[in-house]
Amino acid sequence: MNIRPNGVKLVVPAAASKPLQNSPLVNYALNGLECCWLPEHRRWSHIYHLDGRSSPNESVPNSDVFYTLNVLLGMSRVAEVPSGIDVAEIFRRNVLPLTRLLVRKYAFGMALWTAAELGLAIPEPVKCELRTILADESRWRTFRAQDLGMLLTGIVAQTRAGENEWWRYAKPLYRFLKERFYSESGLFFDAPFGFRRRFSSFATQTYLSIACYQYGEFAGDASALVMADTCVRNLIQLQGPQGEWPWFFDALSGRVLDFYEVYSVHQYGMAPALLEWAERFGRRGAQEALIKGFNWILGHNQLGRTMLMPELGLTIRSQVRKHELKTKAPRVLRAVKNVWLDNGGTLIDSADVGVRLECRSYELGWILWSFGRRTDLPELTHNCAFGGA
Repeated sequence: MNIRPNGVKLVVPAAASKPLQNSPLVNYALNGLECCWLPEHRRWSHIYHLDGRSSPNESVPNSDVFYTLNVLLGMSRVAEVPSGIDVAEIFRRNVLPLTRLLVRKYAFGMALWTAAELGLAIPEPVKCELRTILADESRWRTFRAQDLGMLLTGIVAQTRAGENEWWRYAKPLYRFLKERFYSESGLFFDAPFGFRRRFSSFATQTYLSIACYQYGEFAGDASALVMADTCVRNLIQLQGPQGEWPWFFDALSGRVLDFYEVYSVHQYGMAPALLEWAERFGRRGAQEALIKGFNWILGHNQLGRTMLMPELGLTIRSQVRKHELKTKAPRVLRAVKNVWLDNGGTLIDSADVGVRLECRSYELGWILWSFGRRTDLPELTHNCAFGGA
């Protein structure tokens, strides 16, 4: 990306805008992020609409700042960050609003994680808010899986980077995770209490498994590594025939409740982030599942179509049941019915599947994180779909 300090984009030849140290996949994501950039706010957007509207970027401030922190996390693994991106300045401008915007607790976890990976200081007002969140264990009852997973991951990352202030919260958080979020099925619950907890998403499994891997490795706690590995083993067994990662699970029984929506970011970003850890700890089939899932976005899917928008460097968000493009109500009702009827989620006829024409900046951030340092999968990172050989 080429952006002046005042936010004005530079017009340069295409060849000059592609850092040579990066893989074609990473440069593809960097090019896409240029489309999502909001120069007046110094952040990346909530949604880039792909339906041809004249103003495709949609800004939602509390989401923008979280997505921007997610993108910066990815930047920490990029070999050659484009010279127009002032990572420290963007971090500073987008971490401070966490204290005044209505954001979920996981945004603070992302701030911890991103700051640690980039070697940046967290502003004192944000630290103060974090201490309030972490010190009152009664408030943890309201945590969802993503809140807990990102906070624990961020704490481990900070401690690994030498910021020991946060480590005292790690063991209590992990104990809470183990006692209230882990199911005997081998999957994770979405919440510590209530009817909703058993209805968990792929994101639930990803964020809590990564947190367990991170904590288990750093703390030398084998139980955390076993929980993460068991979850990954089960996810690989539940992966769809063309590499689809299911969206909705019954954590109590360990069954798929609904495959849809099948999100591109899970295929190329979040699953690879998790499976990188699984590979490190010897989980059989992890790399094969990663490759199979990634190939889904290249056209090995129900619709037989690419999920890329090469002219923009963006990706199409998901494949979804056509009649659910504008409402989630049927999906919720179907999940409840499948639980009580003991039905398992299956793929439907492709004639009833459509695509959600949007891209979110954090999705591209996960590409940067998952593939910024990988050199062992050239069939993905240098695939011709991204301009590679």
